[in-house]
Amino acid sequence: MTTSSSQPNEGKPRDATYWAQPVSRLKVSGVPSEAINLNVDGRRVMSPLQGFGQMWQKNYRIRLAGTKSIPAEVIKTWKENFQKFWPPGNRFYAPLTSISPGEVAVLNLSGPGGIKLSTGIMVIYADDESFTFMTPEGHMFSGWITFSAHTEDSHTVAQAQVLIRANDPLYEIAFRMGGSRQEDQFWVQTLTSLAAHFGAEGEVEMQATCVDPKLQWSQAKNIWHNAAIRTVLNTPVRLARSLFRRNAINTR
Repeated sequence: MTTSSSQPNEGKPRDATYWAQPVSRLKVSGVPSEAINLNVDGRRVMSPLQGFGQMWQKNYRIRLAGTKSIPAEVIKTWKENFQKFWPPGNRFYAPLTSISPGEVAVLNLSGPGGIKLSTGIMVIYADDESFTFMTPEGHMFSGWITFSAHTEDSHTVAQAQVLIRANDPLYEIAFRMGGSRQEDQFWVQTLTSLAAHFGAEGEVEMQATCVDPKLQWSQAKNIWHNAAIRTVLNTPVRLARSLFRRNAINTR
C-alpha cells in the first residue's frame, strides 16, 4: 500500500531557503553597548520604488588577479569579515548569527564634520556566492545592495551592485553635492581592501546609470524618518546618559 506525505519544501522554489521571510517591521537584538542603536528597530524596509530621488544603478567590480580563491571562498570571507573591509570610521555591527537571510545589522556611519549617522540594513538574500541588503526607513538610500563573486576569464571577480534612490529631499541634495562621489569612494575602498586580503592588486571598475531621472515628490514625506537628523537630535540625550552612568560609577 502506498501513502502520500507532504514534504516541507513542497511547492517552494529551490532557493527559498536563501530568501528572508517578509516582515512588516524590523527587529534588532544583540547590539553591542558601544553601538549607537537608532533608526532601525520598528522601521520598514524600503525598495527603490519608495524613495524620493533619482534612481541609480551602480556596479563596482575588481578582478582578483594573482589569487586562486574561488567565488564561494571570497563570499564566505566577505560575510565573516564584512566590517574589516569598510573604510575607517564606519562600523557594521553584524548580526549574532552572521550574514544570513532575515538578519538585521546596525550601522554607524561617518558623516560630514564628524557627525555619526545611525541606521541599519536587513539581509534579504544570502547564498554561497552572493548576498543582498535592503535599507530601512531613514537610511540615506531606498534600495538594494548586492555583493557577489563569479569567475571570469579564469579569474575571480568580486563586485558590489546597488539600485538606489535618495530616501528624501535632504538626502537628494546631499547626494548631488558630493554624496554620490563619497558613496563611490566608500565601495571602491571596500573592494580594494577585500582584494588586498587575498593578495590581489588591481583597480576597481565602476559603471553608473541613471535609471529614472524623475523625483518622486509623493515620497518627500520620507524626511520624517531621516536617520541623519534623528541621530543628531539624539546626541544630547546620549551625552547626558553617558555622563549619568559615569557619575553613577564614580559615586559607588
